[in-house]
Amino acid sequence: MRFSVIIPARNEQANLERCLGSLFGLDWDPADFEVLVVDHDSCDQTAGLAARLGAQVIKGPPGATISGLRNLGARRARGEMLAFLDADCSVPANWLREAVRYLDRDDVVCFGSAPAPPDQANWVQKAWYQIRRGKGEAAETDWLESMNMFVRHREFNCVGGVDERLITCEDYDLSLRLGRVGKLVADPRVAAVHHGEAASLGHFFRKEYWRGTSNLPGFLVHGASLRELPSVLLPVACALTAATVLLFLLTGLLGRQELFLVLGVWLAFAWQTPLLLLAAWKSRDRFRLLATLQLYLLLNLYFLARGGSLLSCRRGVSNG
Repeated sequence: MRFSVIIPARNEQANLERCLGSLFGLDWDPADFEVLVVDHDSCDQTAGLAARLGAQVIKGPPGATISGLRNLGARRARGEMLAFLDADCSVPANWLREAVRYLDRDDVVCFGSAPAPPDQANWVQKAWYQIRRGKGEAAETDWLESMNMFVRHREFNCVGGVDERLITCEDYDLSLRLGRVGKLVADPRVAAVHHGEAASLGHFFRKEYWRGTSNLPGFLVHGASLRELPSVLLPVACALTAATVLLFLLTGLLGRQELFLVLGVWLAFAWQTPLLLLAAWKSRDRFRLLATLQLYLLLNLYFLARGGSLLSCRRGVSNG
């Protein structure tokens, strides 16, 4: 058997039929892949529905992290290639046909792509995908999202699987360790659709706040590197700047010149977005300007959410 699809799930009754329907509708030999749903304390009909639809259901231990569920699925898997997929994702019929091209590439240990938003996605989902989609063609990368990630079973075991102590950011940590034994490739042809992407600014902020839970712990777990340092420092700096502006506005202690200085520092955090805004304005392309404004807003919300999560000192490592 060449592929094992592993889906961690908790109370995913609303999403599983779409997810599993896409998998069992693949243009691929059913004997050449298996689908394992690792259930984690679901209160709905997740486990029963998964079994009725044809998946193997594995009961996860109480208190397990999503990393632990993925590792449990990997231990039960028989495939040469592990395919990690989230329950709120679906895949096109040619998903495994596109993935099979990497089976004979011994130099590639991990591949996949950032799941795209659904056709009916709004501007929040579409704009954020533009940041995550990468170059739009197959290319080596530093990390891949575990929502749509293929990993060679042998190399997955070799690096020790997913770090079960991490609550979030576990895919980035795994990607770094896999990168020491082989190549990671982002290939948009190995496509998936994420139906659960944040559809409002408030939802986006809450998701990124939660995803930042293990940002600093993960940074410490897999070892500090200069390349990753900005992902820790920039959100903190952005959150502190925003808090400073708010404090001085409320207390009236900040003069006009100081206010503009602090706001200028804040504007500079969004990856030179002010320069992009200027270029879009000069080009007189209103669609380009609107897209840039949308990205700028989301980037600032991202930094604020991640920075707030870091400063809140929420526990990002599990003792389980």
